[in-house]
Amino acid sequence: MDRPPLVTTARTLAVRGIQLAVVLVLLALAAGYLLGQPILLGYVTSGSMEPTIDTGDGYVAIPAALAGEPEPGDAVVFEAETHGDDDLTVHRVVDADNTGYVTQGDANPRTDQEMGEPPVRESQVVATAVQIDDEVVTIPNLGTAVVEAEHTAERVQNWVAVTLGIRWLSGASSLAFVVLIASTTLYLAETIRERWSPTQPSDTVKETNSGGIEPRYVCVGLAVLVATAALAAMTVPVGAHSIEVVSSDRPSEQPRVIEAGTTAEATYKTTNAGPVPVVSYLETDGDDMAVDTTELSLGYREEFETTVELTAPEETGYYQMFVVEQRYLYVLPAPVIETLHGIHPWIARGTIVGILGGMTYVLTRSLIGTAPAYSQLNRSSASPNGSLCRRLLRRLY
Repeated sequence: MDRPPLVTTARTLAVRGIQLAVVLVLLALAAGYLLGQPILLGYVTSGSMEPTIDTGDGYVAIPAALAGEPEPGDAVVFEAETHGDDDLTVHRVVDADNTGYVTQGDANPRTDQEMGEPPVRESQVVATAVQIDDEVVTIPNLGTAVVEAEHTAERVQNWVAVTLGIRWLSGASSLAFVVLIASTTLYLAETIRERWSPTQPSDTVKETNSGGIEPRYVCVGLAVLVATAALAAMTVPVGAHSIEVVSSDRPSEQPRVIEAGTTAEATYKTTNAGPVPVVSYLETDGDDMAVDTTELSLGYREEFETTVELTAPEETGYYQMFVVEQRYLYVLPAPVIETLHGIHPWIARGTIVGILGGMTYVLTRSLIGTAPAYSQLNRSSASPNGSLCRRLLRRLY
Protein backbone atom coordinates (compact mmCIF):
# COMPACT_ATOMS: atom_id res chain seq x y z
CA MET A 1 0.00 0.00 0.00
CA ASP A 2 1.43 3.33 -1.07
CA ARG A 3 1.90 6.01 1.53
CA PRO A 4 0.01 9.27 1.06
CA PRO A 5 2.19 11.94 -0.61
CA LEU A 6 2.03 14.24 2.40
CA VAL A 7 3.29 11.49 4.73
CA THR A 8 6.15 10.71 2.36
CA THR A 9 7.05 14.37 2.09
CA ALA A 10 6.97 14.84 5.87
CA ARG A 11 9.23 11.85 6.43
CA THR A 12 11.60 12.98 3.71
CA LEU A 13 11.83 16.45 5.21
CA ALA A 14 12.37 14.98 8.68
CA VAL A 15 15.23 12.82 7.43
CA ARG A 16 16.65 15.75 5.52
CA GLY A 17 16.46 17.92 8.63
CA ILE A 18 18.32 15.32 10.67
CA GLN A 19 21.01 15.08 7.99
CA LEU A 20 21.46 18.82 7.89
CA ALA A 21 21.59 18.99 11.69
CA VAL A 22 24.36 16.37 11.73
CA VAL A 23 26.29 18.30 9.08
CA LEU A 24 25.88 21.51 11.09
CA VAL A 25 27.12 19.85 14.29
CA LEU A 26 30.15 18.32 12.56
CA LEU A 27 31.07 21.60 10.88
CA ALA A 28 30.65 23.50 14.15
CA LEU A 29 32.90 21.07 16.03
CA ALA A 30 35.48 21.09 13.24
CA ALA A 31 35.48 24.89 13.03
CA GLY A 32 35.79 25.19 16.79
CA TYR A 33 38.69 22.73 16.85
CA LEU A 34 40.55 24.43 14.01
CA LEU A 35 40.02 27.95 15.34
CA GLY A 36 40.77 27.10 18.96
CA GLN A 37 37.44 28.23 20.42
CA PRO A 38 33.97 26.70 20.57
CA ILE A 39 31.69 27.56 17.67
CA LEU A 40 28.09 26.66 18.51
CA LEU A 41 29.18 23.55 20.43
CA GLY A 42 31.93 22.70 22.89
CA TYR A 43 32.63 20.05 25.52
CA VAL A 44 34.44 19.59 28.83
CA THR A 45 37.10 17.03 29.71
CA SER A 46 37.14 17.42 33.50
CA GLY A 47 34.67 17.32 36.36
CA SER A 48 35.15 20.86 37.71
CA MET A 49 31.63 21.87 36.60
CA GLU A 50 29.80 18.78 37.87
CA PRO A 51 26.93 18.21 38.33
CA THR A 52 26.05 21.08 35.97
CA ILE A 53 28.25 19.71 33.18
CA ASP A 54 29.52 16.16 33.60
CA THR A 55 32.89 15.04 32.28
CA GLY A 56 32.62 14.41 28.55
CA ASP A 57 29.35 16.33 28.13
CA GLY A 58 28.89 19.04 25.53
CA TYR A 59 27.39 22.50 25.82
CA VAL A 60 25.98 25.13 23.47
CA ALA A 61 28.33 28.12 23.15
CA ILE A 62 27.76 31.69 22.01
CA PRO A 63 30.93 33.50 20.83
CA ALA A 64 31.94 36.38 23.09
CA ALA A 65 31.47 38.89 20.29
CA LEU A 66 27.76 37.96 20.18
CA ALA A 67 27.09 37.08 23.82
CA GLY A 68 27.90 40.48 25.29
CA GLU A 69 29.55 41.21 28.63
CA PRO A 70 29.42 38.26 31.08
CA GLU A 71 27.55 38.68 34.35
CA PRO A 72 27.74 36.82 37.67
CA GLY A 73 26.05 33.46 37.23
CA ASP A 74 27.12 33.03 33.61
CA ALA A 75 29.20 30.00 32.64
CA VAL A 76 32.02 31.37 30.50
CA VAL A 77 34.68 29.75 28.33
CA PHE A 78 38.05 31.42 28.83
CA GLU A 79 41.78 30.99 28.29
CA ALA A 80 43.23 30.34 31.74
CA GLU A 81 46.76 31.55 32.47
CA THR A 82 47.89 29.20 35.25
CA HIS A 83 45.85 26.03 34.73
CA GLY A 84 43.96 24.17 32.07
CA ASP A 85 46.90 22.52 30.22
CA ASP A 86 46.50 24.92 27.27
CA ASP A 87 42.83 23.91 26.92
CA LEU A 88 39.95 26.30 27.37
CA THR A 89 38.30 26.39 30.79
CA VAL A 90 34.54 26.45 31.42
CA HIS A 91 33.74 27.96 34.84
CA ARG A 92 31.06 30.17 36.31
CA VAL A 93 31.44 33.90 36.95
CA VAL A 94 30.82 34.53 40.66
CA ASP A 95 31.91 38.16 40.86
CA ALA A 96 33.32 40.99 38.76
CA ASP A 97 35.25 44.18 39.45
CA ASN A 98 37.57 46.56 37.64
CA THR A 99 40.40 43.99 37.67
CA GLY A 100 38.41 41.28 35.90
CA TYR A 101 36.08 38.36 36.59
CA VAL A 102 36.19 36.00 39.57
CA THR A 103 35.46 32.46 38.36
CA GLN A 104 34.80 29.13 40.00
CA GLY A 105 33.92 25.61 38.94
CA ASP A 106 30.62 24.40 40.39
CA ALA A 107 32.41 21.38 41.87
CA ASN A 108 35.34 23.38 43.27
CA PRO A 109 35.33 24.57 46.91
CA ARG A 110 37.36 27.71 46.11
CA THR A 111 37.47 30.26 43.33
CA ASP A 112 40.10 30.06 40.62
CA GLN A 113 41.61 33.30 41.93
CA GLU A 114 42.03 31.80 45.41
CA MET A 115 43.96 28.98 43.73
CA GLY A 116 46.35 31.34 41.94
CA GLU A 117 44.59 32.27 38.70
CA PRO A 118 44.63 36.04 38.03
CA PRO A 119 41.28 37.75 37.54
CA VAL A 120 39.93 36.78 34.13
CA ARG A 121 40.08 39.69 31.70
CA GLU A 122 37.36 40.23 29.13
CA SER A 123 39.86 39.54 26.34
CA GLN A 124 40.37 36.02 27.74
CA VAL A 125 36.67 35.12 27.45
CA VAL A 126 35.95 33.46 24.10
CA ALA A 127 32.36 32.27 24.61
CA THR A 128 29.43 31.95 27.01
CA ALA A 129 27.49 28.73 27.59
CA VAL A 130 23.77 28.93 26.84
CA GLN A 131 21.54 28.68 29.93
CA ILE A 132 17.79 28.18 30.25
CA ASP A 133 16.28 28.99 33.66
CA ASP A 134 19.84 29.32 35.03
CA GLU A 135 20.65 25.76 33.90
CA VAL A 136 23.41 25.20 31.35
CA VAL A 137 22.13 23.44 28.22
CA THR A 138 24.18 20.25 27.90
CA ILE A 139 24.56 17.45 25.36
CA PRO A 140 25.39 14.18 27.18
CA ASN A 141 28.58 12.39 26.06
CA LEU A 142 29.23 14.72 23.12
CA GLY A 143 32.82 15.28 24.21
CA THR A 144 33.39 11.57 24.80
CA ALA A 145 32.29 10.81 21.25
CA VAL A 146 34.40 13.61 19.78
CA VAL A 147 37.55 12.58 21.66
CA GLU A 148 37.11 8.95 20.59
CA ALA A 149 36.61 10.06 16.99
CA GLU A 150 39.76 12.19 17.19
CA HIS A 151 41.78 9.25 18.51
CA THR A 152 40.43 6.97 15.78
CA ALA A 153 41.21 9.54 13.08
CA GLU A 154 44.70 10.02 14.49
CA ARG A 155 45.37 6.27 14.43
CA VAL A 156 44.16 6.03 10.83
CA GLN A 157 46.18 9.10 9.86
CA ASN A 158 49.37 7.72 11.42
CA TRP A 159 48.80 4.34 9.76
CA VAL A 160 48.43 6.01 6.36
CA ALA A 161 51.53 8.14 6.97
CA VAL A 162 53.64 5.11 7.94
CA THR A 163 52.25 2.85 5.21
CA LEU A 164 52.75 5.39 2.42
CA GLY A 165 55.95 6.83 3.89
CA ILE A 166 54.56 10.38 3.92
CA ARG A 167 55.89 11.86 7.15
CA TRP A 168 54.42 15.32 6.69
CA LEU A 169 50.95 13.75 6.71
CA SER A 170 51.30 13.03 10.43
CA GLY A 171 50.45 16.63 11.36
CA ALA A 172 46.86 17.66 12.07
CA SER A 173 47.18 20.79 9.97
CA SER A 174 48.59 18.74 7.09
CA LEU A 175 45.59 16.43 7.18
CA ALA A 176 43.20 19.37 7.13
CA PHE A 177 45.10 20.77 4.15
CA VAL A 178 44.86 17.45 2.32
CA VAL A 179 41.11 17.25 3.01
CA LEU A 180 40.65 20.79 1.72
CA ILE A 181 42.58 20.09 -1.49
CA ALA A 182 40.80 16.77 -2.03
CA SER A 183 37.38 18.33 -1.46
CA THR A 184 38.17 21.18 -3.85
CA THR A 185 39.38 18.74 -6.50
CA LEU A 186 36.25 16.61 -6.14
CA TYR A 187 34.04 19.66 -6.43
CA LEU A 188 35.80 20.89 -9.57
CA ALA A 189 35.66 17.42 -11.10
CA GLU A 190 31.95 17.16 -10.33
CA THR A 191 31.30 20.61 -11.78
CA ILE A 192 33.11 19.75 -15.02
CA ARG A 193 31.32 16.40 -15.26
CA GLU A 194 27.89 18.00 -14.81
CA ARG A 195 28.61 20.72 -17.36
CA TRP A 196 29.73 18.25 -20.02
CA SER A 197 27.19 15.52 -19.33
CA PRO A 198 24.01 15.65 -21.46
CA THR A 199 20.78 16.65 -19.74
CA GLN A 200 17.98 14.10 -19.87
CA PRO A 201 14.63 15.87 -19.74
CA SER A 202 11.63 14.11 -18.32
CA ASP A 203 8.06 14.73 -19.46
CA THR A 204 6.59 12.72 -16.63
CA VAL A 205 8.09 14.63 -13.75
CA LYS A 206 7.29 18.21 -12.89
CA GLU A 207 10.02 19.94 -10.93
CA THR A 208 8.74 21.75 -7.90
CA ASN A 209 10.25 23.47 -4.95
CA SER A 210 7.12 23.43 -2.84
CA GLY A 211 7.56 21.79 0.52
CA GLY A 212 11.31 21.38 0.07
CA ILE A 213 14.30 22.79 1.89
CA GLU A 214 16.33 25.01 -0.39
CA PRO A 215 19.93 23.73 -0.08
CA ARG A 216 21.36 27.12 -1.01
CA TYR A 217 19.89 28.59 2.17
CA VAL A 218 21.51 25.85 4.24
CA CYS A 219 24.83 26.33 2.45
CA VAL A 220 24.67 30.08 2.99
CA GLY A 221 23.98 29.51 6.68
CA LEU A 222 26.96 27.18 7.05
CA ALA A 223 29.17 29.60 5.13
CA VAL A 224 28.11 32.43 7.43
CA LEU A 225 28.87 30.22 10.46
CA VAL A 226 32.40 29.47 9.26
CA ALA A 227 32.98 33.09 8.24
CA THR A 228 31.83 34.31 11.66
CA ALA A 229 34.11 31.80 13.38
CA ALA A 230 37.07 32.91 11.26
CA LEU A 231 36.37 36.56 11.99
CA ALA A 232 36.12 35.85 15.72
CA ALA A 233 39.44 33.95 15.63
CA MET A 234 41.13 37.01 14.09
CA THR A 235 39.58 39.62 16.38
CA VAL A 236 38.55 38.18 19.76
CA PRO A 237 41.96 36.96 21.08
CA VAL A 238 43.85 40.14 20.11
CA GLY A 239 43.48 43.90 19.89
CA ALA A 240 44.94 46.69 22.03
CA HIS A 241 47.00 45.46 25.00
CA SER A 242 47.43 48.05 27.73
CA ILE A 243 50.73 48.52 29.58
CA GLU A 244 50.42 50.77 32.63
CA VAL A 245 53.35 53.08 33.34
CA VAL A 246 54.07 55.66 36.03
CA SER A 247 56.46 58.44 35.02
CA SER A 248 58.39 59.38 38.16
CA ASP A 249 60.78 62.18 39.08
CA ARG A 250 63.23 59.66 40.51
CA PRO A 251 64.40 56.09 39.73
CA SER A 252 62.45 53.21 41.26
CA GLU A 253 62.80 49.45 41.60
CA GLN A 254 59.15 48.98 40.65
CA PRO A 255 58.97 47.47 37.12
CA ARG A 256 56.37 49.94 35.83
CA VAL A 257 57.65 53.04 37.62
CA ILE A 258 60.08 54.73 35.23
CA GLU A 259 62.08 57.90 35.70
CA ALA A 260 60.80 60.64 33.41
CA GLY A 261 62.60 60.73 30.06
CA THR A 262 64.24 57.32 30.52
CA THR A 263 63.49 53.96 28.93
CA ALA A 264 62.56 50.61 30.47
CA GLU A 265 61.59 47.25 29.03
CA ALA A 266 58.44 45.16 29.26
CA THR A 267 57.37 41.85 27.73
CA TYR A 268 54.46 41.28 25.37
CA LYS A 269 53.22 37.70 25.06
CA THR A 270 50.86 36.30 22.44
CA THR A 271 49.47 32.79 21.94
CA ASN A 272 47.75 30.89 19.16
CA ALA A 273 45.13 28.71 20.86
CA GLY A 274 44.17 26.76 17.73
CA PRO A 275 45.99 24.52 15.24
CA VAL A 276 45.42 26.84 12.28
CA PRO A 277 48.62 28.92 11.85
CA VAL A 278 48.24 32.69 12.21
CA VAL A 279 50.22 35.75 11.15
CA SER A 280 50.36 38.70 13.56
CA TYR A 281 51.55 42.28 13.20
CA LEU A 282 52.48 44.28 16.30
CA GLU A 283 52.13 48.06 16.34
CA THR A 284 52.37 50.78 18.99
CA ASP A 285 50.20 53.83 19.50
CA GLY A 286 52.98 56.40 19.86
CA ASP A 287 56.66 57.30 19.63
CA ASP A 288 57.18 56.52 23.32
CA MET A 289 56.98 52.77 22.60
CA ALA A 290 58.84 50.34 20.34
CA VAL A 291 58.59 46.57 19.86
CA ASP A 292 61.54 44.40 18.85
CA THR A 293 59.40 42.14 16.62
CA THR A 294 56.70 43.64 14.44
CA GLU A 295 55.75 40.59 12.34
CA LEU A 296 55.50 36.98 13.46
CA SER A 297 53.77 33.70 12.67
CA LEU A 298 52.46 31.21 15.23
CA GLY A 299 51.77 27.53 14.71
CA TYR A 300 49.61 25.10 16.64
CA ARG A 301 49.34 26.25 20.30
CA GLU A 302 52.57 28.21 19.90
CA GLU A 303 53.54 31.12 22.14
CA PHE A 304 55.81 34.07 21.43
CA GLU A 305 57.30 36.79 23.62
CA THR A 306 58.87 40.02 22.45
CA THR A 307 60.45 42.96 24.22
CA VAL A 308 58.68 46.31 24.36
CA GLU A 309 60.70 49.46 25.08
CA LEU A 310 58.81 52.07 27.10
CA THR A 311 59.92 55.69 27.34
CA ALA A 312 58.39 57.58 30.25
CA PRO A 313 56.97 61.02 29.34
CA GLU A 314 58.76 64.09 30.68
CA GLU A 315 55.68 65.06 32.68
CA THR A 316 55.26 62.81 35.71
CA GLY A 317 52.05 60.88 36.25
CA TYR A 318 50.15 57.73 35.34
CA TYR A 319 50.01 56.68 31.67
CA GLN A 320 48.59 53.84 29.61
CA MET A 321 50.56 52.68 26.59
CA PHE A 322 49.17 50.22 24.06
CA VAL A 323 50.56 47.44 21.90
CA VAL A 324 48.08 46.65 19.13
CA GLU A 325 48.12 43.16 17.62
CA GLN A 326 46.46 42.51 14.26
CA ARG A 327 46.01 38.78 13.63
CA TYR A 328 45.11 36.88 10.47
CA LEU A 329 44.55 33.20 9.74
CA TYR A 330 47.50 31.95 7.68
CA VAL A 331 45.44 30.75 4.70
CA LEU A 332 47.10 33.04 2.14
CA PRO A 333 50.79 33.54 1.29
CA ALA A 334 52.50 35.86 3.76
CA PRO A 335 53.31 38.55 1.13
CA VAL A 336 49.63 38.68 0.14
CA ILE A 337 48.52 39.07 3.76
CA GLU A 338 51.17 41.74 4.32
CA THR A 339 49.99 43.69 1.27
CA LEU A 340 46.34 43.50 2.33
CA HIS A 341 47.28 44.46 5.90
CA GLY A 342 49.17 47.46 4.55
CA ILE A 343 46.01 48.68 2.84
CA HIS A 344 43.85 48.19 5.93
CA PRO A 345 43.44 45.40 8.52
CA TRP A 346 39.76 44.97 7.64
CA ILE A 347 40.66 44.49 3.98
CA ALA A 348 42.86 41.56 4.99
CA ARG A 349 40.23 40.12 7.34
CA GLY A 350 37.47 40.54 4.78
CA THR A 351 39.49 38.75 2.10
CA ILE A 352 40.27 35.80 4.36
CA VAL A 353 36.69 35.58 5.63
CA GLY A 354 35.40 35.72 2.05
CA ILE A 355 37.70 32.91 0.93
CA LEU A 356 36.78 30.62 3.84
CA GLY A 357 33.07 31.39 3.55
CA GLY A 358 33.12 30.90 -0.22
CA MET A 359 34.95 27.57 0.04
CA THR A 360 32.46 26.39 2.65
CA TYR A 361 29.57 27.33 0.39
CA VAL A 362 30.84 25.57 -2.73
CA LEU A 363 31.88 22.44 -0.83
CA THR A 364 28.61 22.07 1.06
CA ARG A 365 26.65 22.90 -2.09
CA SER A 366 28.45 20.13 -3.95
CA LEU A 367 27.63 17.64 -1.18
CA ILE A 368 24.08 18.67 -0.30
CA GLY A 369 22.93 19.25 -3.86
CA THR A 370 21.05 21.90 -5.76
CA ALA A 371 17.40 20.98 -5.27
CA PRO A 372 15.12 20.57 -2.25
CA ALA A 373 14.59 17.17 -0.69
CA TYR A 374 11.08 16.77 -2.09
CA SER A 375 12.24 17.54 -5.63
CA GLN A 376 15.12 15.09 -5.31
CA LEU A 377 12.71 12.42 -4.12
CA ASN A 378 10.42 13.01 -7.11
CA ARG A 379 13.31 12.82 -9.57
CA SER A 380 14.67 9.68 -7.97
CA SER A 381 11.25 8.04 -8.23
CA ALA A 382 10.95 8.87 -11.92
CA SER A 383 14.35 7.63 -13.03
CA PRO A 384 15.96 4.25 -12.25
CA ASN A 385 19.36 5.94 -12.40
CA GLY A 386 18.39 8.92 -10.26
CA SER A 387 18.02 7.47 -6.78
CA LEU A 388 18.98 9.76 -3.92
CA CYS A 389 21.68 7.32 -2.80
CA ARG A 390 23.27 7.30 -6.23
CA ARG A 391 23.06 11.07 -6.46
CA LEU A 392 24.86 11.40 -3.13
CA LEU A 393 27.45 8.83 -4.13
CA ARG A 394 28.10 10.65 -7.39
CA ARG A 395 28.53 13.89 -5.49
CA LEU A 396 30.85 12.35 -2.94
CA TYR A 397 32.90 10.24 -5.34
